[in-house]
Amino acid sequence: MFGLFKKSSVEDQPVTTVGKPDISREKSAELYRKSKTFFPGGVNSPVRAFKSVYGTPLFIEKGDGPYLWDADGNKFIDFCCSWGPLILGHNNAKIREKVTETALKGMTFGAPTAIENELAELILKNNKFIQKLRFVSSGTEAVMSAIRLARGYTKRDKIVKFEGCYHGHIDSLLVKAGSGLVTFGETSSAGVPESFAKETIVVPLNNIEAVKQAFTEYKDQIAAVIIEPIPANNGLLLQDVEFLMELREITSKNKSLLIFDEVISGFRVGFEGAAGFYQIQPDIITYGKIIGGGMPVGAYGASEEIMSNISPEGAVYQAGTLSGNPIAMAAGIAQLTELNRLGFYRDLNNKTKEFADAIQRFASARSYRVCVQQVGSIFWIAFSDKTKIQSAADIDPTSMEKFKIFHRECLNRGVYFGPSGYEVGFVSAAHTKIDLEMAKRTIFDALDITFKH
Repeated sequence: MFGLFKKSSVEDQPVTTVGKPDISREKSAELYRKSKTFFPGGVNSPVRAFKSVYGTPLFIEKGDGPYLWDADGNKFIDFCCSWGPLILGHNNAKIREKVTETALKGMTFGAPTAIENELAELILKNNKFIQKLRFVSSGTEAVMSAIRLARGYTKRDKIVKFEGCYHGHIDSLLVKAGSGLVTFGETSSAGVPESFAKETIVVPLNNIEAVKQAFTEYKDQIAAVIIEPIPANNGLLLQDVEFLMELREITSKNKSLLIFDEVISGFRVGFEGAAGFYQIQPDIITYGKIIGGGMPVGAYGASEEIMSNISPEGAVYQAGTLSGNPIAMAAGIAQLTELNRLGFYRDLNNKTKEFADAIQRFASARSYRVCVQQVGSIFWIAFSDKTKIQSAADIDPTSMEKFKIFHRECLNRGVYFGPSGYEVGFVSAAHTKIDLEMAKRTIFDALDITFKH
């Protein structure tokens, strides 16, 4: 791929006016046919099935720096970054070397290791928002544990969540809003008992009156309010800082806990995540795979007082054989050491802003219905005429038809986005200015084709 960039400078490239032929997916298609005999839908996570976009799922062969190669040998500039954690890019040498060195000593022990202490110290010394933490094996597990901790600490059962925020496939949070402003959750998955959903109150994002109403209706029953402070699982729905500050005030006033789900934003927008970005102190914070360089890992943290309620110190039980796995800890130490370097986030975030702004300028100049939202090294290209999108209700479902065309045209030109218009994009430190310039030209071409349909 990238053949159209080889002979002339990027600045000289004309914007194409016709769609490019589809890339070869023969090997991916064959692998998909075979995988469907093994796995439900042929995949081990639903969005990978490409149901929201055109064509056969791509089976990835390898990654290096900002690039991916699929089984058919197609090369892509990658903006999925394994859904965010690969902030240093694919196959980073320092992470690879640290993992290899650690793996030679053994894969797992189910016992304490010094390397757990090393990663924990690196995090806690550079994050003033938590005093103690517990490593787990995924972001979903971190959120599940945080919810249990909140209930155990407050001796209350109900949780408030926001429509448009995703917190993993946890029974009590796999719910959607009903028809009212403040509603009990309705299950969004078969297999979730209605009784579980009835412990979750769902309210709209960026609507503080709905939150106040929930606390009035369920006074002294709410254990915690959980929110993605930077919602990035259903588009990038950037919230007003005043809204987040009011959440802090309301939960404190009502002796409920405020949980920041930073599985995506943690260590992405800054070393202290959204808590540091907004300078708001939540009661519990959850983190995901970014703290392990992409390895299966997560964590949740809080004050020493709250964390003392976790077993074996307290009565809230949580355990995991692979928690603190040495391979994941090694990858995390290598990655977070790089992230903690002076100027790392400044450079990465500036690079992302320039990239996102350029796409918005191009779209606006052509009067395309496109809204590009960006924070830190996260961006989202929405097919909308709105200038600000802050809630799930602001997203027009029919706009996903435009994304399908855009996604296919980007793939055919060598740029990879997650296969859903509700997913955000990520820029890594491995993306060079040349990579981003090439990607911009590809995106411009794809937008032109998209708006001709």
